[in-house]
Amino acid sequence: APVASSLCVRYTHRAVVVTGGLLASSGMALGFLGLNMVWMYATTGFLQGLGISFSWTPAISIVSHYFSKRRALANAIASAGECAFAFTFGPFFQWLISQYGWKGALLIIGGIQLNICVCGVLMRPLASSSLHSGTETLPGNGTSGKDKEDKFAMAHKTFNWMLVRRPEFVLYAIFGILAAMSFFVPPLFLVPLSHSLGIDESWTASLLSILAIVDFAGRLLCGWYANLHAVKTVHLLTMTITLISTSLMLLPLASSYLSLAIFAGCYGFFFGTTVAIHITVLADVVGMSDFDSALGLFMLIRSSGGFVGPPLAGLIVDMTGDYRAGFYMAGATLVLSAGLLVTLDQLQLRKERGSQTHTTSEKSTLPYPSLHLPKLQ
Repeated sequence: APVASSLCVRYTHRAVVVTGGLLASSGMALGFLGLNMVWMYATTGFLQGLGISFSWTPAISIVSHYFSKRRALANAIASAGECAFAFTFGPFFQWLISQYGWKGALLIIGGIQLNICVCGVLMRPLASSSLHSGTETLPGNGTSGKDKEDKFAMAHKTFNWMLVRRPEFVLYAIFGILAAMSFFVPPLFLVPLSHSLGIDESWTASLLSILAIVDFAGRLLCGWYANLHAVKTVHLLTMTITLISTSLMLLPLASSYLSLAIFAGCYGFFFGTTVAIHITVLADVVGMSDFDSALGLFMLIRSSGGFVGPPLAGLIVDMTGDYRAGFYMAGATLVLSAGLLVTLDQLQLRKERGSQTHTTSEKSTLPYPSLHLPKLQ
């Protein structure tokens, strides 16, 4: 992710997405050869993972650059494609494997992933959409629109690694680690938990479909609500994280398919609301001038939580012999992440008050009156 972000800063989002599409497609297509496990790690693992990162990071970034007032809604709609994928392509991939085998399925999926390049070509660089032509002069000064664009572009040609020294970004990155530790746990243990409750296997498969549907609804609804600007996005994110943790704490209490589906649906809905706005909150924390750098660093740091969370939950389940323990662990971790968001909000409020006090003190300080001698006639 940081490599993708730095390339976006140096070149364009379009070029990085197209490159990512080629890498992802090549990784899946080369996996078709299936020479050995090392080969599979290098192709379907490393090469495709690199391509997906090159595709996903710029795609999210360019949406935030294009929209300001409706950024939350735009991010929600853009991210809703993940839900459509989970609901539609999962059964489709299973059908491909049954018809063509896993090798043939990898080759076909690699071909499908070439469409990422088509999407990348359609991502027009923001500077080219300026309303001012290269020779037009903006009102009030003698600087042309083209000159302003060039100066802005030159000022943002470097990746800002110093974001790790900003307390607001560090707090939000730690929040990302704790959240990622929890988000990957429920989909892993939901089906085994339902089996342990004696629920028929034909019904358990529908739980993941329910998650995808309510996740989709949650993203769109939260994006629409955030667009109203009724509350600060960080407050809305804190509320959704709290509701997710509550859902995870209550989910182990389910004793039937209906109750399990209700709690799982609540988790999926509030998870969707969180995904819809957490990138918007990142933009609010660091500002759009450093957003590309912040997104890359945030994804890098957050991924450590996704790497640690599922094994830790699995260890706890093995020690206790109960799948419910994994959900309790995920809920408790989200409670800690909500606390970090509250701390972040207080830090931002303190800075805002400090800047307002400084501005007020400057305005209240009157300059020394200048002496005007009478002019001799």
